[in-house]
Amino acid sequence: MLNHGMAERFYLCIDLKSFFASVEAVDRGLDPFTTNLVVADPSRGRGSVCLAITPAMKALGIRNRCRVFEIPKNVEYITAMPRMKKYMAVSAQIYGIYLRYISPEDIHVYSIDECFIDITPYLKMYKRSPKEMAIMLMDAVRAETGICATAGIGTNLFLAKVALDITAKKVPDHIGYLDAESFREHLWHHRPITDIWNIGAGIARRLEKYGVYDLYGVTQMPAETLYREFGTNAEYLIDHANGIEPCTIADIHNYQAKSHSLSNGQILFEDYNFDDAQIVMQEMVDNLVLELVEKNLVADEISLAVGYSRDVRRPTGGSRKLPAHTSSYKSLVAEFVRLYRETTDKRTPIHKLTVGLGNLVDADTVHLQLDLFADTTADERESKLQHALLDIKGKFGKNAVLRGINYHEKSTGRKRNTLVGGHNG
Repeated sequence: MLNHGMAERFYLCIDLKSFFASVEAVDRGLDPFTTNLVVADPSRGRGSVCLAITPAMKALGIRNRCRVFEIPKNVEYITAMPRMKKYMAVSAQIYGIYLRYISPEDIHVYSIDECFIDITPYLKMYKRSPKEMAIMLMDAVRAETGICATAGIGTNLFLAKVALDITAKKVPDHIGYLDAESFREHLWHHRPITDIWNIGAGIARRLEKYGVYDLYGVTQMPAETLYREFGTNAEYLIDHANGIEPCTIADIHNYQAKSHSLSNGQILFEDYNFDDAQIVMQEMVDNLVLELVEKNLVADEISLAVGYSRDVRRPTGGSRKLPAHTSSYKSLVAEFVRLYRETTDKRTPIHKLTVGLGNLVDADTVHLQLDLFADTTADERESKLQHALLDIKGKFGKNAVLRGINYHEKSTGRKRNTLVGGHNG
């Protein structure tokens, strides 16, 4: 029984079911629950990742985000090219539907197909229970767009998200509900622990060292052990293990984010060898450095992650502290190449790359530490060149000025500069 008294708050987390695939099915006048449809770019080959599959294909046991070659050969399906501009337009349309019922300050858009809503003020206004509120919004979206949604209801944001991710899948109406009591009863012993929002494989492996495999185990660990293992992130882990989330949507809206890191990741169009993947990595560093310059930031830490084809082995990479803060492409790419060549498996095909810059600070406030032999004239010249590149790209497009590496046969930069969200528009 949902008790929505005055003191309690209720949050709704709505997810648009198989969003990209549902948009494509509806656009063709088809029912995504009875139509086999895959959103994937066939030009990337059978190794390309399916961005989405319809619920009909999920019902056949085919997992979401599979690769094309993993779809059983006896399954017939429609292939739809990704259309990110279309999905963004439909997402904006659905957000507009929510705004007819809910004030924007009570909505937090989490992703293109998911959002959080504080429904507490509206229960009395619309004379509805939390579940009835969810149904009202889901029905409105379905009626106008043909897109089905699932929902989680919780007494805080974390519980609403977990209710969506886990509980909603176990009930016929696909609307999950969790409060502190039901969370402890049904989720404390849930496994695998990676099903829980914000607990990835890395955290799970670190918990395994202490014989902990579920949230109840986390609640039994000494706080000092958790802080020693996870640092300040232990606070979030402890709170979530107990079903606690102090952050509200109002807090999210009031928070002025200060970027402490930048990252750029991509799944490659095909499997790459060691040398070709290095070319792509250098392109990614170039883009990251230009973003750094545009925001007037400097970094003194780099990070790299390399993922391999078909997950035949664990990713490699690592991080490295630099002797001084910098925004120099020449300096940063040299460090990235060094880290890449020291840590990457040269024999295994590469399918994913992620580069990052950390410990960012404002370039105007930091005291740049220059070594005895630093060429300050060259640094100033490079800085002027970077700003000029930004101006040209801003006026004439990202492909207006390119480096030599961008013309390499296996480079991806030129093509990706024409894509939306990594895909054709």
